[in-house]
Amino acid sequence: MDSLSLRDPLFATYAIAASLMILKVAGMSWLTVVRMMRVKGGFRSPEDLKKTILNPAPDPRQLEPNERVERIRRILMNDVENVPFFLIAGFLYVLSRPPLLLAQCLLYGYVTSRLLHFVAYLTGQIHEVRATFWTIGSVVLIFMTIRTLLSALGY
Repeated sequence: MDSLSLRDPLFATYAIAASLMILKVAGMSWLTVVRMMRVKGGFRSPEDLKKTILNPAPDPRQLEPNERVERIRRILMNDVENVPFFLIAGFLYVLSRPPLLLAQCLLYGYVTSRLLHFVAYLTGQIHEVRATFWTIGSVVLIFMTIRTLLSALGY
């Protein structure tokens, strides 16, 4: 199947966008760990209070929620709730053979909206700013999904 080759600019566009989103979500887990180590808290499990090289002075307060850690967890949860739909919708959309420029605008537009959503969330911007970037990504997903559905129905 030639359309599923990285030599195909359309599929390569999807592969780049999907790879960036996967790396972003995976990076959020690492960012959570970094934040927990920096604040020496925000841990979730009782076994995290055992004395180790990384936690030489355990304290029961380390299990209390820490806003800096929880903010990263909320960003990660938002990614987990949204990015899988993009991975599926984007793949199916590419199979509908849309024009390359349109696909690039949509796929990279989604990636950009998620990165801007991350920055807005991380820096504590007002909800309307965050919601704007989330909405852009959501509209992209809806458009690609409807376009794929219509293409599959022969329209």
